[in-house]
Amino acid sequence: MTRPRNWLTTALRLVAGIAIAVPAALLLGAPPAAAHPMPHSVVQLDVHKASVTARLELPVGDLATASGIDLTSIEPSALPAKAKAVRAYLGKHIRPTTLQGEAWQVGIGSLGLSRTEQTSTGPYRELVVKAVLTPPPGGDVRHFTLHYDVIVHQVVTHTTLVTVRQDWAAGRVGGGSATQVGTVGLDIRHMKVPPLTVDLGDGSAWRGLLAMTELGGDHILTGTDHLLFLLILLLPAPLLATGRRWHGLVGARAALGRIGRITIAFTVGHSVALAATALGRLEIPGRPVEVFIAASILVGAVHAIRPLFPGREALVAGVFGLGHGMAFSLVLAEMQLSTGQLVFSLLGFNLGIELVQLLLVCLALPVLLVIARLRVQPALRVGGALLTGTAAVGWLVDRLGVPNPVARTADSVGSNTTLMPATLALAAVVAVGWALSARRRARGEPGGAARLRPGAPPEAAAAPGPAPSPGPREHAGHVSADSRSGGG
Repeated sequence: MTRPRNWLTTALRLVAGIAIAVPAALLLGAPPAAAHPMPHSVVQLDVHKASVTARLELPVGDLATASGIDLTSIEPSALPAKAKAVRAYLGKHIRPTTLQGEAWQVGIGSLGLSRTEQTSTGPYRELVVKAVLTPPPGGDVRHFTLHYDVIVHQVVTHTTLVTVRQDWAAGRVGGGSATQVGTVGLDIRHMKVPPLTVDLGDGSAWRGLLAMTELGGDHILTGTDHLLFLLILLLPAPLLATGRRWHGLVGARAALGRIGRITIAFTVGHSVALAATALGRLEIPGRPVEVFIAASILVGAVHAIRPLFPGREALVAGVFGLGHGMAFSLVLAEMQLSTGQLVFSLLGFNLGIELVQLLLVCLALPVLLVIARLRVQPALRVGGALLTGTAAVGWLVDRLGVPNPVARTADSVGSNTTLMPATLALAAVVAVGWALSARRRARGEPGGAARLRPGAPPEAAAAPGPAPSPGPREHAGHVSADSRSGGG
């Protein structure tokens, strides 16, 4: 028979158990300790027809630890003095090869210093390097082995993220978010940095063509300045110019003809300039072209208020379209395409621009025709022209080197690619509904035939009775310019 436990012994055991259990529970429930996260390197690849361009983003702190080249506190102007040592170091640690092991050529190009920030790391300084990787004759730029151990060979906790930013044959041309290919880091089991096998799959010209068509449509939707120029030229198209005033209406058929000619002229102008500058690989400076575009919008806005070149809008659209086409070509120039890729890209890019432009003009058409026949037409026209002119002045000043909130606001409008089509679509539905309602009312009222006459303002049949005989100032397709027909 066992003896009963001593109560004191039992109490001591209970206290000891609690003393062990409580700290254990606290330790198990606490979040795991972690070292301060360090920034990683990034290698962005742009895949071309016969080479691969790599953009390296290297944290200068880890680079100094690995290479002994300290760039943490030097001024950018002192970087050229370190360039030779940096290029020599990188040349030893970037070694792409074919899948069979044949070495590629590596050219280390421009160097630059910048400040950036990655998630959870805070701001830090980085070295930005451009390298060109060229395979041997017959080598495949879409399948190769990347032997890369920059920084990682010494800083064992460092990681390099390898992504593809541009790959025309795979349909990646927008310059948006990059696609991850893999990571480079130390294999702690073997204490080696294994090479990364880059497999980009099969590419085709068809994918490149489709991607460029989408890019062209996207570019015109986000290019608020291009759309504003065309729309502001179309705004007074249904109006008749008398002297230096918009005063009166042209017929519906004449208005459609004007809108068509202006749109076609603008299309021909920018298509010719786009083809000439892209195929000729002309190096067009970006800033003068952008200034020219802002000035063209300002001229169009003034013309919408007071006619500067009545009847010659199509000619002006074609001339100014040349400048807009040069701006379009800057997108293609940045992609460094081969001649074959450039031909397909030119076709697809221009097709995308024209399809979206045609859609927007078709949506704007009923709005333009209805606004021209409203009593508030002068106020709407002048108000729209003033807003457009203000944006043009903001862009002009900004592109001459003086940033301003007007330009930033105007640019932000283009960041939403659905805003312009949605607004025009809604306005088109309202305009068509208003026109159908007015037509039904006119048919049911005395003198409704005059209301339906092409080019006649809504007020033409306001009073019953026979229609007045044409006056000396009227002619086919036009109405007399009086105070009720849209004076400017």
